[in-house]
Amino acid sequence: MARVVLNTDVVVAALRSPAGASAEILRRVHRGELLMLASVPLFTEYEAVLTRPEQLHATQQSAAAMQCLLDELAELIVHVTGWYQWRPQLRDPGDEMVLEAAVNGRADALISFNRRDFGDAPARFGVVLATPGQFLRSLGP
Repeated sequence: MARVVLNTDVVVAALRSPAGASAEILRRVHRGELLMLASVPLFTEYEAVLTRPEQLHATQQSAAAMQCLLDELAELIVHVTGWYQWRPQLRDPGDEMVLEAAVNGRADALISFNRRDFGDAPARFGVVLATPGQFLRSLGP
């Protein structure tokens, strides 16, 4: 089973576009077909971003409903402890925790729309960097 780390942009896209590739990845996590990894700092970022008023409006969720969704997601995630930090590796310091969750969790893939800011750093650690669509295509039919 593939071990994946989702950048926050993918989680946001999953909730904003239920028919998209990001949402399909979360459905596969829910069905137990993928293992989603996250560290406490990364999950805290998910929570901070998804509970912003503009995100609640865009996803048509109340704060209470979003908290329920986050609680469900927290139950599905495999917790990653950040034993090692390799900073700086990336142009955006805010993305370092995403890369570290992938490396420390021995992820097969780091899934993000923000490929440019991650560059070749994931590959140096043996982690595939892919957009949601690329990742789903790599799984085959």
